[in-house]
Amino acid sequence: MSDQFKALLLTRENGDVEHHIRRLSIDDLPEGDVMVAVKYSSLNYKDCLAVAGRGNIVRHYPMVPGVDLTGVVLSSDSPDFQPGDKVLLTGWGVGERYWGGYTQQARLKSEWLIPLPEELGDLQAMAIGSAGLTAMLCVMALEDQGVTPEQGTILVTGASGGVGGIAVALLAGLGYPVAAVTGNREHDDYLSQLGATEIINRSELEKPARPLEKQRWAGAVDTVGGKVLSRLLAEMKYGGTVAATGLTGGAELNTTVMPFILRAIRLVGVEVTTCPIPLRKTAWMRLSRELSDNHLEQIYKIISLEEVPQFAENLLAGQIHGRVVVDLKL
Repeated sequence: MSDQFKALLLTRENGDVEHHIRRLSIDDLPEGDVMVAVKYSSLNYKDCLAVAGRGNIVRHYPMVPGVDLTGVVLSSDSPDFQPGDKVLLTGWGVGERYWGGYTQQARLKSEWLIPLPEELGDLQAMAIGSAGLTAMLCVMALEDQGVTPEQGTILVTGASGGVGGIAVALLAGLGYPVAAVTGNREHDDYLSQLGATEIINRSELEKPARPLEKQRWAGAVDTVGGKVLSRLLAEMKYGGTVAATGLTGGAELNTTVMPFILRAIRLVGVEVTTCPIPLRKTAWMRLSRELSDNHLEQIYKIISLEEVPQFAENLLAGQIHGRVVVDLKL
C-alpha cells in the first residue's frame, strides 16, 4: 500500500462547495474492514450534483464522492474477502454519507462489496455501474410482471442517459421492440445503434395528458418522472407495466386512477442504492452475459480524476450521452 494517494475531496466553506485534488494518507480514511486499491469509478447523476454542490446529495463534509467503484482488495478484516480479490461496489450511500470511489485507495465496509463477476473486467463493470444495475433491475421488474416481446413496444425515457441507454441495449438484446425518448435528436444514431426501433421527442411526452390516451406501450422504463411519467401512464396498453426509477423531470406525479382500474396497468418502483445483495448478484450476472462488449464500447468514455468537475457540469447541462468512467490509475 502506498503511503499517499490521490483523491477528489469536496469541502464546504460559508455554504459554498469546493472540489480539490488532494494527496491523502491511509490515516485520513474513514473506518471500514476492507482496504481496496480503486481502479475505476464512474460519473453518475448523483455524483454530478455532489461535485457541483447541488441537490443536497452530500450529507457532511469533507466528502470523497463517487457512488461506484471497482478495485482489488489490499487487506481485509472480513472473512468474506482476501487480499487480491477483485470487488465491486455500487450504492449504499457511498459518495453521499460515506467516502466513495474518487480515490486511489478506499477503506470500506465488507457488506457493501460483492465479488466482481468473472465474466466482467474492472473497466466493463464501471462502464455499466449503478446506471446499468438500475437498468437491469428495471428490465427484471418488467419480466417479473409478465411483459414479453410479443406484447408490443417498450418505451424508455431519458434514453440518452446512462440508465436509459443501457436499458435500450438490454431490452433490444432480449428481443423487445424499443422506443427511445430523447430531448436531443443529435443522439438518434447512437440510440439506433443501441437497438432502438423508434425514437421519440421528449416534448411529445411533456404535453398534458387526459386520464386515458391512445394505448401505445406494452411496458416502459421511466427515468424522468414528472409530466413524462404522467403521460406515459395514460398511454399504457391494457395490462402494461411501468418500471419507474428517476425524477430528473420532477418528483411530483399528476395522474388519475383511470389507467389502473380501467386498463389494469402496473407502476413498479425500482431502487438501486440499498438493493439486497442476492438481487444485486443476480442482476450483475445477467449484465455480464447480456450486455455485449460492442454495446459497452458505444456507451462509455474514459476520463481522469482531474476531469471530473468539468464533465459533471457538462453532464448536468445535457451535453453528454452514455456513461463516463473515471480511471483512478491516470
